[in-house]
Amino acid sequence: MTQTAAAPPLAAGEYVLEPSHSQIGFLARHLVFTKVRGTFEKFDSKITVGEGLATSSVEVSIDVASINTRDAKRDAHLGSADFFDVEKFPKMTFRSTGVEAAGEKQFAVTGDLTIRDQTHPVTLDVQYLGTEKTPWGASVSVISASAEIDREEWGLTYNAVLESGGVMVSKKIQLEIEAEVVPAPAAA
Repeated sequence: MTQTAAAPPLAAGEYVLEPSHSQIGFLARHLVFTKVRGTFEKFDSKITVGEGLATSSVEVSIDVASINTRDAKRDAHLGSADFFDVEKFPKMTFRSTGVEAAGEKQFAVTGDLTIRDQTHPVTLDVQYLGTEKTPWGASVSVISASAEIDREEWGLTYNAVLESGGVMVSKKIQLEIEAEVVPAPAAA
């Protein structure tokens, strides 16, 4: 499909993020300098590609308890009331409110990000990387997306001041999504 400024790069239809080949993650600074990455292992998604960008949308629901930073103690702390409070707020969601072209194979997907029952707008910078056929004949499209947020806007305010005057955990968090997009399974 030839892409124009107003046309999505995929055929109209329903799609999902393929779970075993997609990653929803984040990057935070620890002790001012160190980059710490984490992912959410469980999520559901619904991507509707319309005839144009104005009729396209994205919805993602993330199981916050599935957080994985490769450190069980840190993951438990992130799940506690100091951060995500997964007992009270087990899901975080993103629901798009608009999709616009932002350059060659680039899109701005604006939506409402809800964490701890607090909702704020976020714009994901999305890059369409292409579509390939698998050796089994399935069509798979690949995207990369990112955004920077201030975690304190969602009530994630835990921190500790360091001897140098810096803080233990950065306020700014980089969201990182690498995903394979596949047609949604047919309803049973």
